[in-house]
Amino acid sequence: MDNKIYEIIEEAESFRAKSKYREALVLFRKARTLSQKRKDIGGLLDATMAVADVCRIMGDFDSSVEFYTEALELCEGLCNELTAADAMVGLGLSYRAVGMWQKAVRLITKARKIYLNAGDKKGLAFAMWAEAGSLRVAGKIPAAIETFKEAKRIFVSVKFESGVAYSLAGLGGTHRIAGKAEESLKFYQQANEMFRTLHDTFGTAYTHCGIGNANRMMNDFGKALGHFMKATRLYEEIGDIVSYSYTLWSLAMVFKMKGDLVNASELIGSARRNFKKTKDPRGIIYCDLADGEMAWMAGDDRKAQRMIQSAMSNATIHKFRLEECHGRLIALNIKQPYTKGAAARTPLCYKKIGIVLNFDTMPFNIP
Repeated sequence: MDNKIYEIIEEAESFRAKSKYREALVLFRKARTLSQKRKDIGGLLDATMAVADVCRIMGDFDSSVEFYTEALELCEGLCNELTAADAMVGLGLSYRAVGMWQKAVRLITKARKIYLNAGDKKGLAFAMWAEAGSLRVAGKIPAAIETFKEAKRIFVSVKFESGVAYSLAGLGGTHRIAGKAEESLKFYQQANEMFRTLHDTFGTAYTHCGIGNANRMMNDFGKALGHFMKATRLYEEIGDIVSYSYTLWSLAMVFKMKGDLVNASELIGSARRNFKKTKDPRGIIYCDLADGEMAWMAGDDRKAQRMIQSAMSNATIHKFRLEECHGRLIALNIKQPYTKGAAARTPLCYKKIGIVLNFDTMPFNIP
């Protein structure tokens, strides 16, 4: 690789390591342009992969798909199978983010075989971590938990602390979805300690959001708000629109549960605008669920039914089994008049996807 290109990439990597993604992206793009000018294929591949990674982290999934695809073509010309596997996982994560989890699983499975054949344990664990996240999005919760555990085990064996921390964070989120808030909190707290030691700003923000959600599920709204505020501050700092928007949704859930529909609606509106911008159907579904329930709380049954139907239809199209089930839960209960303390009816679909969620009353504190 040309020395000048190497220097630019090295400087960009130092920004990326500090979660300064905007600055890193400018330099990676510069290295990419210079590599094209100088016909340095190795430099071009490294810079293209890096641009794709940063675009994905910042929620620009159209661009990340474009650059990962270009990286795959470059790998073919260079016969670089392992970098091709990295690009497949990145491409899979990008597709997962826009709701195409089945396509994601196919790509990640292909990459996993390459890592396995090459004896690349770290790559294999990375692929398993990505696959576990896709299974979680698909609503295959028990399988996601087992896959995160296996990824963590391999990361421990190769002494890759960052991978261990991200696997713990994955276990935290998946246990929360499964209705195990206390276990979720423990996993997130362990991951948070590791991320802070590693000076990983994104990981620290992500786990503050996770700790907040675990506390929210245990109805400790004061603690939840404190962690959500820490997460939003860090996400704004690094420019991660996707994770920031899910934190806005989580904050809105706290206000909804406290009966503050004005603040909750405002936060959902901001989150929805961002999810539309990043083309995240799952995020939009969660906003529809929230708006539907809040409309019902405000006595607007017609709007409530319209929003919940929209969420359920969208969840069915994308085969999001968990979100479809949340829709069924709310649909089952909005038909009766709003009575504070009224016992909830819980659909059987939760049990079918291997999770146990118990809801007492509306509004629902969905995970």
